Amino acid sequence: MSLLPPLTADPEAPRQRRARLAEALRAAGGGVAVLPTAPERVRNRDTHHPYRPDSHFHYLTGFDEPEAWLVLDSSGRSTLLCRPRHPEREVWDGHRLGPEAAPAALGVDEALSVEEIDHLMPGLIGGHAILWFPFGVHEGLAARVERWLDVVRARERQGVTCPTQCRDLSALLDEMRLVKDAHELQLMRRAGTISALAHVRVMERCAQWAREGRLDGRREYHLEAELLHEFRRQGAAGPAYPSIVAAGANACVLHHPAGDAPLKPGELCLVDAGCEYLGYAGDLTRTFPVGGRFSAPQRELYEIVLAAQAAAIGALRPGGRLREAHDAALRVLCQGMLDTGLLDRNRHGDVDEVIGTAAYRPYYMHGTGHWLGRDVHDVGSYLQEDEPPIEQPDGAGGWVVRKPSRVLRPGMVTTVEPGLYVRPAEGVPERYWHIGIRIEDDAVITPTGCELLTRDAPVHPDEIEALMRGKAP
Repeated sequence: MSLLPPLTADPEAPRQRRARLAEALRAAGGGVAVLPTAPERVRNRDTHHPYRPDSHFHYLTGFDEPEAWLVLDSSGRSTLLCRPRHPEREVWDGHRLGPEAAPAALGVDEALSVEEIDHLMPGLIGGHAILWFPFGVHEGLAARVERWLDVVRARERQGVTCPTQCRDLSALLDEMRLVKDAHELQLMRRAGTISALAHVRVMERCAQWAREGRLDGRREYHLEAELLHEFRRQGAAGPAYPSIVAAGANACVLHHPAGDAPLKPGELCLVDAGCEYLGYAGDLTRTFPVGGRFSAPQRELYEIVLAAQAAAIGALRPGGRLREAHDAALRVLCQGMLDTGLLDRNRHGDVDEVIGTAAYRPYYMHGTGHWLGRDVHDVGSYLQEDEPPIEQPDGAGGWVVRKPSRVLRPGMVTTVEPGLYVRPAEGVPERYWHIGIRIEDDAVITPTGCELLTRDAPVHPDEIEALMRGKAP
């Protein structure tokens, strides 16, 4: 596979997002927002995990150094607190931007040393009636904010206004991030393409081992290595989440990490893996036959899942509800369970009864999609908060009163990932035992329907078999 040309981040995008957030602050009553980035995390002793900035923070700044804070007031004035230059530390840890260079590089109004944060922050938040910060996300943040407020309160006799309300900044940022702009979608298309190319590499390599008689000794983690290789080769930072590589019966474990289970001809392998590209996630699942050809029972269940995914994709359109995609997939899956004998018609009747009693849950126990963006399970409510609650099925055979499902809008991105997972059990046809199948693609809502971002990886069983025979579909 050839290398994709690299993309670059849009340096103007964070400035524009800060302006939008300032407008949202004004609409919500004004005030000042305080947002830290993520801390560095120790992996073991004095060794750290690879650093990744907080998604909200990077969305608004494009700045990827640790120990940084953004302060933004409703007038749109932005202040960055960051690490000062430190030549000795930079020898060990790399270049620091520093407060002197940050305004020109990042487009903020001013930048100050984070080493003075406790001295500076009371002055930055004083004079505002409302203080916004993310609730329940950053450990110790609320207590630290309270200490800063105590300092501001002590200055009230000097005429300094102290914020009297604290509000959750995530409520505003989650909604902003839910609808992606054109540049974000460009990066998500690239993340989807790279993720798909990595899945193609996995299928091709597995087929090569099978053709050459070299499957003996090959394990799930060998396929994980092929994924990581392609992610990095194509310019991605690495995986967007721990890769799932599940061979044979392991495919019935929803979040099975790549381990030492052998790859065996005659079994399926389920791979759920996506890359992160310039901060944005791909999320893709393909299930393929290790030996290159589906057995009759494997293909039978695979085609049910594929039809369920097609039904869900058909329901993704502006003005529709996100829940409609799940409901469409579920009906196809339940009909398939009845048709194959996974569920006994004499006991469970028709599809409506299967859904009403949640009899499908032993074989399908998760939703059909989730928001996707900077985080693989991205922010944004799944419910339409401005509508009154209604009585709805709870997915377990009962009812619950809650807000209606979210109305879809162009720019929203969701996964579409139905599945079937068959474990040995009394009354379950033995020919389906240990078959786990999931098919997942990423879909952006468009003005006329949806666009799939990950279809560079084959999805139809004939195409998968052709690819594994060395014949590109």
